[in-house]
Amino acid sequence: MSKRMVVLGGDATGMSAASTALRHAGEGEIEVVVLERGHYTSYSACGIPYWISGHVADGDQLIARSPEQHREAGIDVRMRTEATAIDLENRTVSARGVDTGETYDLAYDELVIATGAMPVVPPLEGSDAQGIFGVQSLEQGEEIVEDLVRGERSDGKNDGDRRRAVVVGAGYIGVEMAEAMVMRGLETTIVDQAPEPFTQVDPDMGAIIREAMEGMGISVLTGTPVDGFDVGEDGRVRAVRAGNSVLPADIVIMGLGVRPNAGLAADAGLTVGASGGIVTDVRMQAVPGVWAGGDCVEVHHRLSGKNVHIPLGTHANKHGRIIGTNIAGGYGAFPGVIGTAISKVCDLEIGRTGLGSVDADAAGYGYVCATVESTTTAGYWPEAEKMTVKVLAEQRTGRLLGAQIVGRTGSGKRIDVFATAIWNGMTVEEMTFMDLSYAPPFSPVWDAVLIAARKAAKEVQGEIPASPV
Repeated sequence: MSKRMVVLGGDATGMSAASTALRHAGEGEIEVVVLERGHYTSYSACGIPYWISGHVADGDQLIARSPEQHREAGIDVRMRTEATAIDLENRTVSARGVDTGETYDLAYDELVIATGAMPVVPPLEGSDAQGIFGVQSLEQGEEIVEDLVRGERSDGKNDGDRRRAVVVGAGYIGVEMAEAMVMRGLETTIVDQAPEPFTQVDPDMGAIIREAMEGMGISVLTGTPVDGFDVGEDGRVRAVRAGNSVLPADIVIMGLGVRPNAGLAADAGLTVGASGGIVTDVRMQAVPGVWAGGDCVEVHHRLSGKNVHIPLGTHANKHGRIIGTNIAGGYGAFPGVIGTAISKVCDLEIGRTGLGSVDADAAGYGYVCATVESTTTAGYWPEAEKMTVKVLAEQRTGRLLGAQIVGRTGSGKRIDVFATAIWNGMTVEEMTFMDLSYAPPFSPVWDAVLIAARKAAKEVQGEIPASPV
């Protein structure tokens, strides 16, 4: 007799878990039912800003696999259906049709909670006005694109020009959407209450990001919380009130980040951690027979030792594979995260991994910092671009704790070298002799990775840092 696997959420974690379980289980051993409240399955939410900007021509290109394709693979995908309650004792899920209102209970043997995350939207006056958008789902991406297109029409039937954009929040979503608005030709302002944009890096690196964004024509207003929105008689946003400023706006993008969508799990009695995410063991199991993964969970940080919420598609897909393997009778375990991420705004690339100064302080580390400036290629190469690299190393051992990169085209992916070194517990001294590739079109003979590691090693040893080569 087959067992029923019920999956709540049809994106990265959910569909990866469903596909993996079916692939590894014997024929007829598992019946998989997926409940998805939206219109799409298995799509790249990370690609939405680049669809809005025009880098990606069509939103359909972001869809990896449609509901029909999943059904052909043997998965019972029920679209526009949401879970409203979980009964752990009776092992059932209450479901409701989003459009029809139809309700029913669905029994499960194994339950996978992959409900993702929700945009952070503070309860500000006017926040429900037309023209204010989040960027969490493909449906929201569609709404933004359609709104911009309406504003670009010149046939007299539009809702007014879309000439001025305000982006609230200068994190990953914010800077990517600021780029999208600039690419669409809008006069763009980005607002954040932090002292510098992109708090995922240290303030000194954030200052470089600010300078670069201002050089692109983006107005950057930091140290300023948003107080509310002015709304026109037609119900559409007209301005953003931030501190002493009133910023005219034809469209507003909320880029304040996300929080775990763990309410359903909490109501069922599952443990939710300090980050707001569902707590699981290394196998991604919350309680026997109930699994959770993706943006709705918190995970172990390998350096700080704390449980953290880091919503990234790379983690979500890994969680799904681990869950599916375990449900099918195998063994999978998630080893934790170190917070590696990369983003861009126009031709400025931003990478970070490990701990920043604030996180290292909170974790109780004694550490040294080393910052270097270099170029993406040999300095004499015609396409050489500038970049800044910052490294944190443990004071006594020299173990690499974190790295940050801000630079022009060709700099960002170097963060993966640092991520690999952190993952494997390398010291900055060991890094100085890494056998990295070299040719003038790709790097200086001493790559910025090696220069930064060498400077940090000298700091650890108590020497006066040498000038970068």
